[in-house]
Amino acid sequence: MSEQSLKTPLGRVRGLGSAKDGTQHWWLQRLTAIALAPLCIWLVASLVSLSGAGWREVADWLSSPLSALAMILLLVALLWHLKLGLQVVIEDYMHGEAAKLTLLVLNTFFCIVLAGAGILSVLRLLIGG
Repeated sequence: MSEQSLKTPLGRVRGLGSAKDGTQHWWLQRLTAIALAPLCIWLVASLVSLSGAGWREVADWLSSPLSALAMILLLVALLWHLKLGLQVVIEDYMHGEAAKLTLLVLNTFFCIVLAGAGILSVLRLLIGG
């Protein structure tokens, strides 16, 4: 009995699915999740150690180079993971092509703007602006 495949002959040769980037998307989502695990533990531990601290103490903590770097890495990984996750939801549940494209573009811009604002805020504390 021969097994039939829904892939095109070219797709079978290249080993790609219909979307042509599903494996890369899957790996990126897993890598960002792995990066987020230690970064979130660091953030929670830092916030616990800063409980009861005033604004100045928190700003001083975040203006140290190591804390600033960790926070920027957290922001980038978190927002990249968010973008990838929302992209899957939009692609799976939006059926109109115009609405799907609009939401995918808005998702990307939203994540870029949030990342930019967060990184800018951390850098302003770091350089004392």
